[in-house]
Amino acid sequence: MAMTGSVRDFPLAPLQQKSWLTLIAIVLATVAIVLLVPHPGLPLSSRLLMPTFIAAVILGVGLAMRRRRITIEGRDLVVAAAFFTQRINIDALDLAGARSVDLAEHTEFAPMIKLKGYDLPGFRAGGYLLRNRARAFCLLTARDRVLVLPRRDGKFFVLSPEKPQMLLSALNELAATTGHR
Repeated sequence: MAMTGSVRDFPLAPLQQKSWLTLIAIVLATVAIVLLVPHPGLPLSSRLLMPTFIAAVILGVGLAMRRRRITIEGRDLVVAAAFFTQRINIDALDLAGARSVDLAEHTEFAPMIKLKGYDLPGFRAGGYLLRNRARAFCLLTARDRVLVLPRRDGKFFVLSPEKPQMLLSALNELAATTGHR
């Protein structure tokens, strides 16, 4: 855990290699299809423009995948996940119900339907409907050590920090300073 002023950073579980490989495979397949499909009457320069554009868009998506961060800033939990960011005051979290789980055992907290998110094998970021039908903001790079943080409004944060218990302890310490749990 890195600490600078009133900002504490909590590293995420490492991103799995299959996420990057999937992204590379999508780029290569897209470029190959565009180049191999016949386009009668189009000059080669025009045919090259489309795969270049597609590759640039997918590169942007790949760069967004690198934006993964969990921090506590003052009294707020801030989760940055690809194109999405959620900020919530810790008083809006139900820390008494928070727990670290393995999603293979506790499938009710597994993301089921992507509402507004980013999804690759081994990486999920954004808004999802969980198997228990609750809405959640997810930042998942691993499924075996996941911190489930219930919110007082019935929604959840489902996160995979490298050390879930360390994040939960920091949130509990901060909540104890005002007496909320």
